Amino acid sequence: MPELPEVEVTRRSFSERIAGARIRAVRLGKPLRWPLGEAADTLCGLAVLAVRRRGKYLLLDLSEGWLLLIHLGMSGSLQFSNDLPPGGSHDHFDLVTTAGTLRLHDPRRFGAVVLTTGQTSATAIKLLGRLGVEPLEDDFTATAFHVALKTRSAAIKQVLLTGDVVVGVGNIYASEALFLAGIRPTVRASRITAARAERLRAAIRDVLARALEQGGSTLRNFSSSDGQVGHFQSEAMVYGRAGQACRQCASPILQIRQGQRSTFYCKVCQRT
Repeated sequence: MPELPEVEVTRRSFSERIAGARIRAVRLGKPLRWPLGEAADTLCGLAVLAVRRRGKYLLLDLSEGWLLLIHLGMSGSLQFSNDLPPGGSHDHFDLVTTAGTLRLHDPRRFGAVVLTTGQTSATAIKLLGRLGVEPLEDDFTATAFHVALKTRSAAIKQVLLTGDVVVGVGNIYASEALFLAGIRPTVRASRITAARAERLRAAIRDVLARALEQGGSTLRNFSSSDGQVGHFQSEAMVYGRAGQACRQCASPILQIRQGQRSTFYCKVCQRT
C-alpha cells in the first residue's frame, strides 16, 4: 500500500504542473471503493488551485469551493501527462485538464476519488476528521505523542498503523521506525516511557524523511505521476528481510503476523 512518503512523492511530482489548470472533462472506469459523490460533469470548467496531502489522502482544491479527495488504496498510482494512451481495464478515473490528464490506475480497486464541498463538509470530515497529527510537522511533539500512547493498550505497531495518533506510518515505516528506536513491535503502547516515546518520535521523522529523499518504496508497482520509482526499500533495516542477518548485530531478522500484516524485527536490537 502506498504510505505517506509515496503519497507525498506523488503529490510533489504533479502539484506544480497542474496548479492553475482548468478541467475539461472527466472519464470514469469501473466503480471504486466509494462513489464520486457528485455528477462527474460538476468538475468540468473548474480550476485546480492547489494540491495538498492529509495523511494518505491527496486533496485537490478546486475553484468555487469544491474539493477532490484521492486515495491510492492498496495498489493505486497516479499518472499525469499530456500524452497518455487510452485508458485500460485498471484505469478508473481520468481528470482531463488544460495542463494534462491525471489518471488513477488501480488494479485492486481499493482506491477512491470523492468530490465534496470543501474540507468542512460532512463527507470530508468523515474521511479526514479522525486522522492523527502529521509526523513531519511541528505539532508532532514528544509530550503529546507520549500522552496519546499512554491511553492505548494495543501493541505499539498496531497503534501506529491505525493513523489516529500519527498519520501515514504504514507497515514498512512502522517496522523501520521501531527498529531504529529499539522498541519491540509487540510491546503495549501504554508501557512506553516518555524517553522511549521521544526516541520513537524521532525515529518516525527520520525514517519518513529518508524515505522521501529516496522517492518512497517500490515493492511492486508504485511509481510517482511522472513514472519515477522509489528506492528506500534497498536500505531497509528489517522490513522484508526475514531470516537475513541484522545489519547491526547479525542476528536473524524475525517475521511475525500482527493484525494480518507482516512485522519484521530484531530480537536483540529490539529487546523491549
